[in-house]
Amino acid sequence: MKTKILLLSVICLLTSVLGARAGISAADASRLGNDLTPLGGEKAGNADGSIPAWDGGITKAPAGYTPGMHHPDPFAGDTVKFTITAANADQYAGKLSAGHLALLKAYPDYVMPVYTTHRSASNPQRIYDATKQYATTASLTEGGNGITGAVIGTPFPIPQNGLEVIWNHLTRYRGVAASRHISQAAPQRNGSYTLVDFDDEFLFNYVRDGIQEKDLDNILIYFKQAVTAPARLAGSILIVHETMDQVKEPRTAWLYNTGQRRVRRAPNVAYDNPGTAADNMRTSDQFDMFNGAPDRYDWKLVGKKEMFVPYNSYKLHSDSLKYSDILKPLHINQDLTRYELHRVWVVDATLKAGTNHVYSRRTFYFDEDSWQILAVDQYDSRGQLWRVSEAHCINYYDAQTFWSTLEVHTDLLAGRYLAIGLDNETKMYDFTLVRTPADYTPATLRQEGVR
Repeated sequence: MKTKILLLSVICLLTSVLGARAGISAADASRLGNDLTPLGGEKAGNADGSIPAWDGGITKAPAGYTPGMHHPDPFAGDTVKFTITAANADQYAGKLSAGHLALLKAYPDYVMPVYTTHRSASNPQRIYDATKQYATTASLTEGGNGITGAVIGTPFPIPQNGLEVIWNHLTRYRGVAASRHISQAAPQRNGSYTLVDFDDEFLFNYVRDGIQEKDLDNILIYFKQAVTAPARLAGSILIVHETMDQVKEPRTAWLYNTGQRRVRRAPNVAYDNPGTAADNMRTSDQFDMFNGAPDRYDWKLVGKKEMFVPYNSYKLHSDSLKYSDILKPLHINQDLTRYELHRVWVVDATLKAGTNHVYSRRTFYFDEDSWQILAVDQYDSRGQLWRVSEAHCINYYDAQTFWSTLEVHTDLLAGRYLAIGLDNETKMYDFTLVRTPADYTPATLRQEGVR
């Protein structure tokens, strides 16, 4: 009997550590679209009404919008309710991240303009249908380094652990294929900067219409990135096959080198290797707030919390702005930002013993309505808060996806920041792009590699 009890305890412990389970119950799945949103958020508002009920989000473009436009602000008539500053931060500390409190303390002119909350996130109906369909079968693979039993939808709409939450972010809907033309800048402390321009393409294999799990071939995303400026970097092209289980099969990447005019494997596009042309201001796995294998961290689900987070950042997205309007010394122009009170899932990731990463701890804040990471606090090897990341997001209503329009990664120790995703002076994301996996091979990279 003692042996059986010990064995049962070990099984329970392993289940807790690995996060393995065979989906949620049919009764829990029936809550999706009822008291819960189709993706698992609380449909009801909060007690005092400062967070409204979710009513479907933005499901169609406002009058006057035509595809290809920068997205007009559906909330342009809103005015600032109040502004959080260094002087009044203590009043709102319970609803601010450690990172935001540190930014307010570090920069006396740093402000957080708070607006009325709008739960604008939405996805196409097929994403909702798939989420409900696979909610009872989705599970983490061994060690939590992959998922099985789900495609297309959010695999874990009612998460039981931190790994399930991060997988919801990794698999969230961002259209099927998309191209974008963006710029990146890492201003010096005096505000001077050099723009790095990218042409990005994504094929989100996991959400392709009609795809079955057997057809994934362990590929989550196909990605291509070409550097187009400055001249010293222009011409290099990167192709990545983002694998589902990156411990079982690491992501594969190929780089066209302009100097050698050759395609080579790029083995280091992962973990804490430096981000592309980012002046060592972010790691590879900070792109899209977090990407790649989760195996180097223990993921603790802290719970859900009401917090002031960047949201509905249409003002920052506007094509009436120049990059110089946004990029200022020490931090971006905070007068152009928008913060709202939302419920977020909080997940604390701590570095596993025996593994390496420049961040010993990372605290993530996930939007309950979209599973988009909205903010991250990152700590160095001494446990000191080092970098603060924000995703300023909008609903791209032509595709019904809630995604960042600008990521900002602030290095508190260096007194600098990186802004990636600047698109105010270029054409808008194209969600009508048609691509297949055959468009993301080393052979196609060789054909495109010209200087």
